[in-house]
Amino acid sequence: MSRASDTAYEKIRSFILYGEAHPGMQLTEERLSEISGVSRTPVRDAVQRLENEMLLVRSPSKRLSVADWSDDEIDEMFTLRAMLESHAAERAAQRMDADSLSRLRAINDILTKAVNQPAPDITTFLDANRQFHDLILACAQSPRLSKLLPALVEQPVVRRTANQYSLDDLIQSGTDHDELIAAFAAKDQKWARAVMTSHIRRAFHSFSGATRRPAKD
Repeated sequence: MSRASDTAYEKIRSFILYGEAHPGMQLTEERLSEISGVSRTPVRDAVQRLENEMLLVRSPSKRLSVADWSDDEIDEMFTLRAMLESHAAERAAQRMDADSLSRLRAINDILTKAVNQPAPDITTFLDANRQFHDLILACAQSPRLSKLLPALVEQPVVRRTANQYSLDDLIQSGTDHDELIAAFAAKDQKWARAVMTSHIRRAFHSFSGATRRPAKD
């Protein structure tokens, strides 16, 4: 891939996950070229990669749009994520060194402080949460997991804005992280796996409650 293709990929992906895009939003190559600041040829390469990640989809008429997953698809994503992240936590429990454990504590302190402000700092919370899970994945020392997990973690973000996180969701996330840190400190693989599974399943129910479509009459 060319540098221009990589630039287009990163900018379009960021637009989909964290920008103004919304599920089902139609996009053209011209619009994506404007967003990424590169010509249409590298945009096509970027679009192919994003289609492979299921962030963009094409209709039978070849119209391009932001993916809009069904509730069943979201359920499956979280189920797969729970399986993979719990395995990552189990591996990390035996491989995490003191420095990484200290970094996890520091990251979760930042997350907790962001939540405990009079108006929770959602941006800081999301960034710290990502760093926390990324560090666990790094400590798992598994190239396969490093390739498989990121798409499952980020895909559902398309259907949810930060404003939909309740205060209880934010507080519980920090509490779960504290227990994960305790499991890692004890080098208890089964404990780490169980806590991570519970953490992701709780995230699913929180996410689902905020984004589930109303039943049709």
